[in-house]
Amino acid sequence: MAPHSRDGRRVRFEEIRELDGHGDEPELGAGHARGRVPPWREQLTARGMVASLAVGAMYSVIVMKLNLTTGLVPTLNVSAALIAFVLLRAWTKALARLGVAARPFTRQENTVVQTCAVACYGIAVGGGFGSYLLALDKNTYEMAGEETEGNVPGSYKEPGIAWMTGFLLAVSFVGIIALVPLRKIMIIDYKLTYPSGTATAVLINGFHTPHGDAMAKQQVNGFTKYFGISFFWSFFQWFYSGGDSCGFSQFPTFGLTAWKHTFFFDFSLTYVGAGMICSHLVNLSLLFGAILSWGVMWPLISDLEGDWYPANIPESSMSSLQGYKAFICIALILGDGLYNFVKIIVFTIKNLIEKSNLKNTKKMKTFQCLMTFIVMKFL
Repeated sequence: MAPHSRDGRRVRFEEIRELDGHGDEPELGAGHARGRVPPWREQLTARGMVASLAVGAMYSVIVMKLNLTTGLVPTLNVSAALIAFVLLRAWTKALARLGVAARPFTRQENTVVQTCAVACYGIAVGGGFGSYLLALDKNTYEMAGEETEGNVPGSYKEPGIAWMTGFLLAVSFVGIIALVPLRKIMIIDYKLTYPSGTATAVLINGFHTPHGDAMAKQQVNGFTKYFGISFFWSFFQWFYSGGDSCGFSQFPTFGLTAWKHTFFFDFSLTYVGAGMICSHLVNLSLLFGAILSWGVMWPLISDLEGDWYPANIPESSMSSLQGYKAFICIALILGDGLYNFVKIIVFTIKNLIEKSNLKNTKKMKTFQCLMTFIVMKFL
């Protein structure tokens, strides 16, 4: 039994080394060679910055479309890691075939590219481009109504590269200042779980193992196939689009009456993909909200035009039906968001207290054992 136990421990140790990155052998190729953690100067490379810029720009367009249409932006960390791996592995292999020596592609560089790409589209979302930043211009000010109460004359700000860059730098660095201490406390000291980061790390580790190339090749083949389907379908739809109310995106799936109340299928594979990423519970909640609002509430409120709001102003005005749409939805979101925020804070504090008590208990037991040893030694 003893040799078997030693073998089992050795196998387990090798598995841990492989996950940690120390199990890669030099003969596995440039992509797998890693005997040490490279310094940060080798992790930040020019090719990595170019790849992260390309991936981040592509994802920024995707999340901006989702943010402006649905307000629902799924987490894209895992797919960003995959695309970063594909780009840089293709680059290193192309250089190898040309006989040009290239720096080995490590998992650290893969992580840096993935992180930069996520930060790029994260600024597009968190910086307010899909919510308030671009709505500060004069055009939006005039659409809201210059005579509207609270719409102070001159209270608008046209978009500009200079002030928007400064604003985004301030927003980004405030996040860094707030998150670095929280990372030290919650992730390093108390070892709290970080699901999306853990999943991305496991995926990147899997790519840079002996079997990682085969797994990545399968995922890339699937990615390429469905990417091609989505691209050519969107290209086909473009031939049959003739305006805001024409084409496949405005097809009256359930009849003209339902179409007038915006109940139709727009054949957009972007939203199909977003729905596949999100949990079915989220999708069902969104569907229930759409039916409740656009099928029941807004038609009923529209019938009260002239009583609940003036009839001589357009529905897009905040003093008209749009005001009910905006504030009812915002109230629901803020109420549930505040509840979850308070719940997370309470559970986090509780977890921190439990971890602290556990550490104190271990220290107390160590102290008791030490005192017992000293007493037994001298007696």
